[in-house]
Amino acid sequence: MTQGRSVSGVTSDSNPPVEAGPEDTALPAIPVSAGALIFDRSGRLLILKPTYKAGWTIPGGVMEADGETPWQACKREVREECGIELRRGRLACVDFRRPRPGSPGGIRFLFDCGSFEDSCLAAITVQAEEICDHQLAALPEALRLLRRPIRRRVRAATSSQATVYLEQGHRVADVGKPREK
Repeated sequence: MTQGRSVSGVTSDSNPPVEAGPEDTALPAIPVSAGALIFDRSGRLLILKPTYKAGWTIPGGVMEADGETPWQACKREVREECGIELRRGRLACVDFRRPRPGSPGGIRFLFDCGSFEDSCLAAITVQAEEICDHQLAALPEALRLLRRPIRRRVRAATSSQATVYLEQGHRVADVGKPREK
C-alpha cells in the first residue's frame, strides 16, 4: 500500500464508496460478491438463468454494505434466489477481476456448499424478479452453459480440494505453493 492511500470494497450498488480521510483524495471502490456451488447426490451442479443478463450462473450476488461478510452474503443470496438454507460451506476460490472500461472488476468469493438431498433441491423456489429458470447439470454440461468468468472459477474450484486463488479467472503461478524451508 502506498503511503496516504488505502483501498476499500464496495459491497452494494446502493451505497457510495466511503469518503477518504483528509490525507487521501478518494478511496478506490472494488465490488465484492459471493457465490455457492450446490450439488445433488449425483454430483450435478445447480445453475440459474438470470433475468438481467445473458447465460447461466450459480447462486450468489453482491455483499451488502452493512458489514455483511462474504459467507453471510452467500447464504443470504442463495436463500433469496433459491429458497435454500445453507448450513455449511468451504471457501473454494477467490478471484480478483481487474477493472476495465464498462466493468468495475471486483473480488469474487466462491463457496463449495456440498451436496443436498433431492427433496431439498426439488423444493427450490426461485426469485422470479431475478431468476427465470434453474437446473441441475452434470459438471461438464454446467461448465459449457456457465458464463466464461464463472466457468473459470467453477472449473478451478472443482478441480482442487484446497482454496484456489485466481486473477481474471486464472491461477497465479506463485500463489498456493508451499513455502520453501
